[in-house]
Amino acid sequence: MESKFIDKEIKYTGEQLVPHWIYKNFSIMGNAIVAFIGECDVNLSHMVDIEDVINNEPIYSKKMLNIIEENFNSSLIEMVYKQRLLVTITKEIIEKLNPEVIINRSGDDLYINNKKLSVSIATKSITSTLIHFGLNIESEGAPVNASDLINDAKINNIKEFALLILEKYKNEIRDINFAASKVRGVI
Repeated sequence: MESKFIDKEIKYTGEQLVPHWIYKNFSIMGNAIVAFIGECDVNLSHMVDIEDVINNEPIYSKKMLNIIEENFNSSLIEMVYKQRLLVTITKEIIEKLNPEVIINRSGDDLYINNKKLSVSIATKSITSTLIHFGLNIESEGAPVNASDLINDAKINNIKEFALLILEKYKNEIRDINFAASKVRGVI
């Protein structure tokens, strides 16, 4: 799996959660995960989470750390497992960097002081499976009671933080693949 932090700001609208977006925009073919910073504004017409559509809950963040993964050999249920792994790794990194921060995970969401820090979805396209995971860098203007990386998680260097997430996630996936391939079958 390839990973990359994209240095230019990109507004996440949900339109990026499509097959080959990473390849078309960053020339990374195959299984890949990228992170970038930018405004997040997902209206209902680009919403993948049907529950959010039914509840009329668009997503907005003035500034968000966005992570997108595309995988060409995982089922949707496997991608949901990977999504939860990515969220858990992020929680562990925040706790390691700032042990005084109390962060809670509920499914694929992270909370600080009962305020939502993240958004996340896993989905399936015609050729691949995809994850979007976003963390508020700034919570001002969010349509829900939100926390953020700077004020609540005490993360100051967002790029460095993103690189830690990408590296730890990549290593975990590599280790899972190794663990699955090193055992002999039983009868």
